[in-house]
Amino acid sequence: MRAVGEGRLTNTSDAFNEHINRCLGCRACEQVCPAGVEYGQLLESSRAELRAVRPISGITNRLLGLILRHVWLQPRRLRIALAGTRIFRDSGVAGVLLKLRIAKLISARLEFALALLESSAPEESARRKKTPNVQAQKPTDTKPSRSSVMLFTGCVTEALFSRVNQATARVLEANNFAVTIPTQQVCCGALHAHAGDLEGARVLARQNIQAFTDSEAASIITNAGGCGAMLSSYDHLLAHDEELAADAKLFSARVRDVSQQLQTVAVRKGSSLGEGMVTYDASCHLLYGQHAADASLEMLQTIPDLPFVGLQGSERCCGGAGIYNLVEPEMSQGVLREKLTQIQMAGANILTTGNPGCQMQIGAGARLAGCPLRVCHPVELVDESYRRAGYYD
Repeated sequence: MRAVGEGRLTNTSDAFNEHINRCLGCRACEQVCPAGVEYGQLLESSRAELRAVRPISGITNRLLGLILRHVWLQPRRLRIALAGTRIFRDSGVAGVLLKLRIAKLISARLEFALALLESSAPEESARRKKTPNVQAQKPTDTKPSRSSVMLFTGCVTEALFSRVNQATARVLEANNFAVTIPTQQVCCGALHAHAGDLEGARVLARQNIQAFTDSEAASIITNAGGCGAMLSSYDHLLAHDEELAADAKLFSARVRDVSQQLQTVAVRKGSSLGEGMVTYDASCHLLYGQHAADASLEMLQTIPDLPFVGLQGSERCCGGAGIYNLVEPEMSQGVLREKLTQIQMAGANILTTGNPGCQMQIGAGARLAGCPLRVCHPVELVDESYRRAGYYD
């Protein structure tokens, strides 16, 4: 992998290419490597070199490559595309196609894609709840006595899981953090890096570094394990950029998951929920990229009398892995089936996980399997606990 990534080995075998393409990129191997080799970075550089010397094969891969290059790198186009996706989801058409099994008649991959989209929708009860929105503030609007943090909202998260961003901001505000939301931020670049388009990832990284320079002492807060791991790796991604290498290193050092940030204060307790048995599945990139899985569990412990059960294999990937579930559907489904089996054995009806891709992957699998499972972010339960305690009145 290193030889390929450095361009010293270009005549690779089909077996090598297949192995690299089938890797989930979950980075679990880093956890057990005695030498501490950062396989995630080697994987991305290897894919970048393979992308340069070998043409992209397959209609799905080519289509996704065009979308990443011509939509994801253009913030205005991306906003329009994601807004259209959200409108399509909220129209109920995707749900009807799934119920009537029409999508499955066309393609199993299409059926799963629609299930992914449907699983991003908020629960009906959540739509009816009235909670205040936290709007973007300018840094000068914050009170000197409060610690300032800057929220990275993400592209997919903001478009399809805006409720998670709002919950994150409310929970931080309730714990005396002044939240600002830079308006010029863009996609983190994780999808590009995983696909081997490192130059595309660098384009987005440079824009984000510029967007978060207003308050260089403030932590950059994420609620998506994949985004957080990518933002934390900007120092490596731009290590050879003469103009931004130093800024990238400072940027990466500021990145914190919301659960990590809450560990820095005495977190307020909320009210009990009493909504069913809860379990937790660790996002791979939150666990192995940001090393913050335990912090999420601590965040859940702020909810009094929470009925919680541990999940066997929580540290294992769910099979989502960015766009892996679309480009390697058979491999992804095999991994997902193992995860769903463990969830059923745990007996939980609420699963929390700290990454939108994982929420969609597990939610889609449960939906198609006919398993009544609510999938949400841990901070959503904390937010609900705070709402019941009257912190937002």
